[in-house]
Amino acid sequence: MSTPSPAPHRPSSKLAAWRPSRRALWWILGAIVAGFLLFALVWSGGRKGEDFYRVGDAPPTAAAPDYDPLPTPLPARDGEASGLEPGQRSAGTEPASDDGDEPRLVETTPPPPPSAPAAPPPPEAPAASSPASQPRPIAGRTPPPRYPNRALRRGDRGTVLVRAAIGPDGVPTSVEVADGSGSRLLDRAAVDAVERWRFHPAMVGGQPTVGTVVVPISFEPNR
Repeated sequence: MSTPSPAPHRPSSKLAAWRPSRRALWWILGAIVAGFLLFALVWSGGRKGEDFYRVGDAPPTAAAPDYDPLPTPLPARDGEASGLEPGQRSAGTEPASDDGDEPRLVETTPPPPPSAPAAPPPPEAPAASSPASQPRPIAGRTPPPRYPNRALRRGDRGTVLVRAAIGPDGVPTSVEVADGSGSRLLDRAAVDAVERWRFHPAMVGGQPTVGTVVVPISFEPNR
């Protein structure tokens, strides 16, 4: 028959090992009471010797120092009311002259504004062109008109004013009666004659151009 093994031994709890004894607890309690009594003794003694500042009380102030009163200021004299030393003058003023003039403020004249740039000269007007000259008949190239036989037999006479437009080449481009003679035969003969004429053309600026001329043509039968 086997012998039963003994039960295993359990170690004591670690908490029980750190637990203070009853005597140590009494010592701790006595130290707390002694500290409280000492604090109460010190606090009561401090209140008797001085007053602590409390909220709402006016803070203690030191006694005002005993200073001698300042002397009464003397009345200001002329030239010393500004607080400057005699002979000293403020900036911007001139010293009084010997004749007793009062100091006056010297004002600096600001520089004049820059002058505006000169306006450019107006463009020159173009030179007036010379007036156009009128066409003129070329001597030797103006054949006389033919007197119509029928008008000659009837004795028709008069002067016909013929208006002719002359081209740049001097050749008539159109010919018409400006003022008739009263005879259609004479008027027609005058127009036919001027159509065969040649002219110096009208000139403008040295260049030939178109012009108009009125030419008188007279018809007088020979007696």
